[in-house]
Amino acid sequence: MKKTPRILIGLATAALGAGVAVLLSLPLPWMIGALLATAVSKMAGSPGACHPAFRNGGQWVIGASLGFYFTADMLRVIAVNLPFIVAGMLFALGLGALGSLILRTLGGTDFKTAWFASSIGGASEMTLLAERYRARTDLVASAHSLRMLMVVVIIPFAFRALGIHGDQSAVPETVRIVDAAGMLILMAMTGAMGYVFQRLRLPNAWVLGPLLVAGLLTSNGIVLSHLPTEVTNVGQLLIGWSLGDKFGPEFFRRAPRYLSVVAFSNTVNIVLAFAFSYVLFLLSGIPFPTLVLGTSPGGIAEMAITAKVLMLGAPVVTSFHVVRMVFVLLVTAPLYRLLTRGEP
Repeated sequence: MKKTPRILIGLATAALGAGVAVLLSLPLPWMIGALLATAVSKMAGSPGACHPAFRNGGQWVIGASLGFYFTADMLRVIAVNLPFIVAGMLFALGLGALGSLILRTLGGTDFKTAWFASSIGGASEMTLLAERYRARTDLVASAHSLRMLMVVVIIPFAFRALGIHGDQSAVPETVRIVDAAGMLILMAMTGAMGYVFQRLRLPNAWVLGPLLVAGLLTSNGIVLSHLPTEVTNVGQLLIGWSLGDKFGPEFFRRAPRYLSVVAFSNTVNIVLAFAFSYVLFLLSGIPFPTLVLGTSPGGIAEMAITAKVLMLGAPVVTSFHVVRMVFVLLVTAPLYRLLTRGEP
């Protein structure tokens, strides 16, 4: 089948899943519904596909919309809580080390594959590192896909079960202003920065580029426009669609024992994130749900949009994950070389 019909099938599946999730009042319905519908259909053999440009578009929406939360007051809050953000960064490194031990011991895989599969970094960046050091890239990519699926689904449902939600009154006025001309200017500026970040091969380019532009404008009191709810819903759908597209008919049949251990490791990590967040909550006074999202082993876009939709401290959560991502990307390969004494 040609590419265009496959993309249309994939988009229709994701939109149907999102619509059903909205009707069922699921948490984060536009992302979770699209993700689950796409993943299930792909594992059932659907020819649907998602082009990378759609994920970039979803990330652009999330990055730009998050920037509206970075007011001058919020930047001061982040600065005050920087020690706890650094603690979250070190915690992520510990989760990766623990996960590699679990995969090596119970999953029967080699250390290099276990190391890059367990590092709490971006899936694409960790897969590239795995390829460089001749690890099993298929297993590394599968582990990160399953990690993202579990975190994105489990935590919002856990919050729903625990009755955790945010406060609409805490949303700054900067995210409630809509101006058509200003929105066009904002789209051009943030889109250009996303493209520049992509050309520079920076990680999460379409999140961090637009986030930088929108954040700089907001922190200096310049509000061009915010993105309507309908636009952010589409962004969630695109991200859910792209996450679900990573699954296929052979996903769980490829290495069932390995993936079952990955699932166990991810469950342990999520439980530890809740426990660690409670300790930080007692020390910092940052809301417990915000800390859970900030220290969970998810991605920037997914955790930030969860915080944004649930109104649970999106800028603080974003700061946790940006610092964690940069740190993990910088230290994962050097630590691997150190632990293996420079072996290739």
